[in-house]
Amino acid sequence: MSEYFRPLPRRDGPRPQDALDVAGGPYWFTEAERITRGADRVRVKLADIPQRWRDAISAPRPPVAGLTLDRPRLMGILNVTPDSFSDGGRHDGFDAAIAHARAMQEAGADLIDIGGESTRPGAKPVPTDEEIRRTAPVIDLLTQHSAPPVSIDTRKAAVAERAVASGAALINDVSGLDFDPDMAAYVASSGRAVCVMHSQGDPEVMQNDPRYENVLLDVYDFLAERVSRLTALGVPKGRIVVDPGIGFGKTQAHNLVILNGISLFHGLGCAILLGASRKRFIGTISGTTRADQRIAGSVAVALAGAAQGVQILRIHDVDETRQALALWSAIEEGEQYGT
Repeated sequence: MSEYFRPLPRRDGPRPQDALDVAGGPYWFTEAERITRGADRVRVKLADIPQRWRDAISAPRPPVAGLTLDRPRLMGILNVTPDSFSDGGRHDGFDAAIAHARAMQEAGADLIDIGGESTRPGAKPVPTDEEIRRTAPVIDLLTQHSAPPVSIDTRKAAVAERAVASGAALINDVSGLDFDPDMAAYVASSGRAVCVMHSQGDPEVMQNDPRYENVLLDVYDFLAERVSRLTALGVPKGRIVVDPGIGFGKTQAHNLVILNGISLFHGLGCAILLGASRKRFIGTISGTTRADQRIAGSVAVALAGAAQGVQILRIHDVDETRQALALWSAIEEGEQYGT
């Protein structure tokens, strides 16, 4: 029976001498939660964690898209679509998209994630040519100027190829390589970083009664298989980012289980991306109906992810999240400023 080990990250002091880093970042761990299907979870000491898990969890993560991962990085969301759930198409069109990208850059975004196909629940696929028409001009302009690195949010190899030709540094595939059979091979040949996300079903049907045996472990196994597929094609783990896919084929309960245990994914040996910004469960829990009013709840979820060592936060509200992270980090490091 397989055992999984979720590190219990800490940042307080003093740090024990035998502690190991979490992914080479500011957190460390001396204990983990041992999770086995069909059995109770058990807290275990470092000596009881298998070496392969210790090595995968503690190994420093190389830079992604040129960004070091010694602190949480902010991926600003730019939806060049007429039907985005979060902004109602406000950034659809070249001028609006460029203006928003520049605003996010000024607010502190480390990376701009550009998407031309809505993946909200119930959304229908967009033709490849139309997706390229929406995204390519924006990427062309942003990569020609002094701007943060750009990622392309797409499930299609042809769209990714056009974006990479314009300078995109990361391919963000919400289908986890499942939608386009050419995507995995293209990623391997491109030399670019890739984010593989878990989703149960296409956007049109993914919220139709999603079910799991154990959502945390099922998602882990899915992502482990995708990482193995890419490494077999020659993609090093340092170029792979994993995303558990909050809200993609998951109920509110599923989302909360994953968020509570997200440090488990450090065991894959890859950087972790969390994309929960403004999603429906935040509105449900907080009692906020409108997506654009879920800022406080989204920031709270981002901080919870950062507290478990998540390296990349995919967000709509860059300035608010940056401020919260700055204060939260300063408080956590407060002891070094004196008694």
